[in-house]
Amino acid sequence: MLKLAQTFYRSVMPGVIKPLHVLWNEVIGFVFVVLAAATAPAGWRYYRAIDADSNNVFRLALTLAFAATMAYFGITSFLKARRIRRRA
Repeated sequence: MLKLAQTFYRSVMPGVIKPLHVLWNEVIGFVFVVLAAATAPAGWRYYRAIDADSNNVFRLALTLAFAATMAYFGITSFLKARRIRRRA
């Protein structure tokens, strides 16, 4: 019985784990891209209010840094999913 379980694990599980790993990276990438896009309204608001208050320059810089970081994480997650999918 143990031999049968080992054979099942070696033959079926890689075919299940790999698509789940790809799907996980794609979902996480989507979440990061959405987080990056969600900062656009705040960034636009801070950009338009730069003349009124000097704190808005700092807020805009933080917003852009956050958006760039989330976009980087999202893009690299999609690229990792692509790399996993193409791996033999």
